Amino acid sequence: MIPSKEEMTAAMTARHGAELQERFSSATVAICGLGGLGSNIAISLSRAGVGRLILIDFDKVDITNLYRQQYKAVQVGKDKTVALAENLKEIAPYIEIEAHTVRITEDNASELLIDADIVCEAFDKPESKAMLTNFVLEKMPDKYLVAASGMAGAGSANDIKTRRITKRFYLCGDGVSDVNESGSLLSSRVMLCAAHEAHTALRILAGQYEV
Repeated sequence: MIPSKEEMTAAMTARHGAELQERFSSATVAICGLGGLGSNIAISLSRAGVGRLILIDFDKVDITNLYRQQYKAVQVGKDKTVALAENLKEIAPYIEIEAHTVRITEDNASELLIDADIVCEAFDKPESKAMLTNFVLEKMPDKYLVAASGMAGAGSANDIKTRRITKRFYLCGDGVSDVNESGSLLSSRVMLCAAHEAHTALRILAGQYEV
């Protein structure tokens, strides 16, 4: 039996406190890219009680995604936006989800991200990362941007860090590893970087900032 919205809110409030939970519940976070980073970011934010997620990805679930992304074997072939929304609703049935099965570009980014308090960059390709980062910093300076750089290989978990680049721009990862050089993306290390992004978003919503 699914708990009521009131029961779930009460449980999270008991854990986080009323003021912090209200900040989470009233927030909107956009997640751009729903692969190893984005799907894990979404899971963490939904479990924390973030009220609304904007999910953006044009891709479908592939069998090769299953080893490090938050999808199920039965979801292979589905749009990632649809599959992830299904999984999030199982975890947080009352979360509000706005899903866009499109490729985000400079032409549509403003429209897609306009309602977001925080934008999480979760792409694989460097050119996509650069496009979104430059766009948000230049065209939407009122937004907080949390991005990632470096999570490939089997390096130490302690090398994954969060740095505050500017007042509203945070960068998570080891800053050096590249999948083309390391030859691997391990689910555990990708999840570590995703957890850094999600935790940074929650800290921003809580009014706590990196030095």
